[in-house]
Amino acid sequence: MAGKLFIVPTPVGNLDDMTFRAVQVLKEADLILAEDTRTSSVLLKHYDIHKPLQSHHKFNEHQTVQMVKERILGGLNVALVSDAGTPGISDPGFLLARTCAEEGIEVQTLPGATACIPAIVSSGLPCDRFAFEGFLPQKKGRQTFLTSLEGETRTMVFYESPYRLVKTLEQMIEHFGPERRCSVAREISKLHEEHKRGTLQEVAAWFREHEPKGEIVLVVAGAEPVKPVKQKRYGRGEETEDNEETDR
Repeated sequence: MAGKLFIVPTPVGNLDDMTFRAVQVLKEADLILAEDTRTSSVLLKHYDIHKPLQSHHKFNEHQTVQMVKERILGGLNVALVSDAGTPGISDPGFLLARTCAEEGIEVQTLPGATACIPAIVSSGLPCDRFAFEGFLPQKKGRQTFLTSLEGETRTMVFYESPYRLVKTLEQMIEHFGPERRCSVAREISKLHEEHKRGTLQEVAAWFREHEPKGEIVLVVAGAEPVKPVKQKRYGRGEETEDNEETDR
């Protein structure tokens, strides 16, 4: 019988955020794939997990995915972890999950830690509907991408490097306006967790004076929805108003 692929979230900061089920799955797996084996070794040692560990990251996943698939088809249960959070969310994982799913291999993703959800819930911005945008393009296509988001009405969630945060905030001021609300979550679940909220202009000014450090999640309010244009229509001696969209 074929084995299974388990996608296992790991803590984004505090090691106590590991779930009981995640620990059990890693202890029972035949092989653990890790984005960085050195980082994952610390976590495995903490939970007394002793299983074979193999590198699986964005630079080698296209070369290793077929081999991993064959090992699962041969009966091995394989667990995939990233350095922090849920694999596949701005981390390696999508390619392997897709390959296994297309082959008919059972893929089980455990619920667990991720940085974007605590950041948006803590932001104070609407979180009933949101768009996760991950990392912005570093150079080519960055301005075009931001332009495409100018009319987005949902709350937007971005991952960003502390070294590019101020530049990103300044570019967002150009595209979204200085008064757009935002929240910067830093070091989620770690000792020095911090949330800075305000307008893009206020938050950018703060981080120009206070150098950002650590893992960053940037949450930005969506644009105000455009109200439909009403036009007057006359009929049977009465004046009525209809939305332009309805008339179409």
